[in-house]
Amino acid sequence: MTTRPKTRPHLIAAPADKPRRANRANLSGLAYDRLEEMIVTCALRPGAFLSIQDLQEKTGVGRTPIHQAVSRLAADTLIVVRPRHGLQITPVDLARERTLLRLRRDMERFVVRLATERAGASHRNQLLHISGVLRDKAGSMTIGEFNQLDRRIDQLFIAAAGEAFLEHTLRPLHTIFRRIGWIYHSWVCPDEGLGRTLECHLAILDAVAANRVRDAVTASDRLIAFSDSMFDGLGRGIDPALFDCNLAMLAAG
Repeated sequence: MTTRPKTRPHLIAAPADKPRRANRANLSGLAYDRLEEMIVTCALRPGAFLSIQDLQEKTGVGRTPIHQAVSRLAADTLIVVRPRHGLQITPVDLARERTLLRLRRDMERFVVRLATERAGASHRNQLLHISGVLRDKAGSMTIGEFNQLDRRIDQLFIAAAGEAFLEHTLRPLHTIFRRIGWIYHSWVCPDEGLGRTLECHLAILDAVAANRVRDAVTASDRLIAFSDSMFDGLGRGIDPALFDCNLAMLAAG
């Protein structure tokens, strides 16, 4: 008489758990992406106080993924958790962010150099494709459309660099400065167009794709210099309530 091997329930249940864990991770990432985009475009106004339920309603994502996304955004300094007051969208602090621009400059040099040295054929083809899109749509591209491509450019550079640590370090900086760029192009200088921004990005893309390290770093520095020049416009005659909506409420009070 043969004896059947005993089954182990925990081994049988494990495969069913994996899709659920993956689904939770996907929802958390979706919540983060949606909240990050709303922060960049000021749909979540700088300085605004919100609850978890508010963010659920704005994103259409459940409570647990929103909690997880908020934890990441708080670690990224994009949301501030205020005990007894709720969640605050981090206000725009021009002095702080202009200081952080120096950190971004040094990190971008490092990433661009690595990406240029390590990029494979697939990375270079994708960069050339994006370069072509930027050139084709230069005259009609909106800041929102540009930001979508800019996010893809950043992802490609980090992938080509081959160092996963960089994403967690650079992504919050990119979000901070995309919000600065969105405010600048949407509210401060809406008639200026995206010409200078596109020119700087195209120079980086072309240099990385052509494996020209020195040119890529030089072009990256030129982009950071242009970003720095935005702060002069942001600091002149702009309603401070755009940077912190609580100031308008204080003035009204």
